[in-house]
Amino acid sequence: MKQLQRRVVVTGLGILSPIGNTVQDAWQSCIEGRSGITNVDIGLENNPVKIGGRLKNFQPEDFLDSKEVRRIDPFIQYGIIAANQSIINSGILESKIDLTRVGINFGAGIGGIDTIEKNKVLLAERGYKKVSPFFVPGSIVNMISGLVSIKHGFMGPNTSVVTACSTGNHCIGTAARSIACGEADVMIAGGAEMASTPLSIAGFISARALSMNSDPEAASRPWDRDRDGFVLSDGAGSIVLEDFDHAKARGATIHAEIIGFGTSSDAHHMTAPPDDGRGAALSMSNAINDAEINLSDVDYINAHGTSTPLGDVAETLALKTVFGELVPQISSTKSMTGHTLGAAGAIESIFCIMAINEGIIPPTINLDNPDPLCDLNYTPLVSNEKKVSVAMNNSFGFGGTNSTLVFKNI
Repeated sequence: MKQLQRRVVVTGLGILSPIGNTVQDAWQSCIEGRSGITNVDIGLENNPVKIGGRLKNFQPEDFLDSKEVRRIDPFIQYGIIAANQSIINSGILESKIDLTRVGINFGAGIGGIDTIEKNKVLLAERGYKKVSPFFVPGSIVNMISGLVSIKHGFMGPNTSVVTACSTGNHCIGTAARSIACGEADVMIAGGAEMASTPLSIAGFISARALSMNSDPEAASRPWDRDRDGFVLSDGAGSIVLEDFDHAKARGATIHAEIIGFGTSSDAHHMTAPPDDGRGAALSMSNAINDAEINLSDVDYINAHGTSTPLGDVAETLALKTVFGELVPQISSTKSMTGHTLGAAGAIESIFCIMAINEGIIPPTINLDNPDPLCDLNYTPLVSNEKKVSVAMNNSFGFGGTNSTLVFKNI
């Protein structure tokens, strides 16, 4: 197999999130510490969860043909729209590039559960003939990759990684490796999710994973002693990755370089991390080794930081295991966005890249009373200006899957 190890850079960004539907809007909300969590109608009787992170001032018909909107699940809509944002931002469509060398790796943690639920009702109430012929293609995870490649004629690798809440990071990392080994010159990578459905929420409630806090803006509070679970949110993030020489040759704007990718497994439990966070620590160590940097080179970590009692402590211990006395500044932007599951890694990678470009570390809002077991610098309450040359992004998921990306200024 080829071992070219070409340099991989970021040339395009796109985002849909509860705190903004463009990169600039989302970033501005992020650094200002504005929560995107609101009261929502879950659609379940007598349920204890009344909050969530939804897209605001958003109509998919503003971006996609109305017929296409009817045929595909909302998570696919979100993924296509974010991908198109990043493609436009990259300028690749205006460049004369070889489309057989452009690929896509875009995933989701859960996929088309909204479409699945609705078609199950149709089947039960009106019979099999009423099930949509677009039910299967309009709900499967790899259809974001498929439809984006069809729309733009991208004939390179067409794949999707599904690793629960680690999906976005895994898609970006494996896409970067496709470029590094010479399989492609350009890859569009990211994750999308719209799992805010009655069945999905009921499942998370039963698993005791969601916050029961009735105050929407205060509910997502990573590392705070009063945290009680994550807030389920929707969104999508997309990054255009490109071979460095290819990007330079066409005069592209380069936002950052991706220099490290690490993965691991907890090998412990379906949903809970090990108490000591050893799997997360291994993922971070693998990413640092892959990046060939020193621990002291890392300026900022966008943590997984979901606001769960077990997860926040485990990640804190993992950070101490890896960095010792050199733990850099940390924050959890999920305190503002909520947890977008398979989209989280991509959205938070964009925030890492913006931190590098803008020299601002976003805050962890709602960190009013730190848990004594969580005693690191989590950038509480307000953002602060700091030069960020290297940023790390953690994403961990059900099944014990872990992923870490490392970005560098250029």
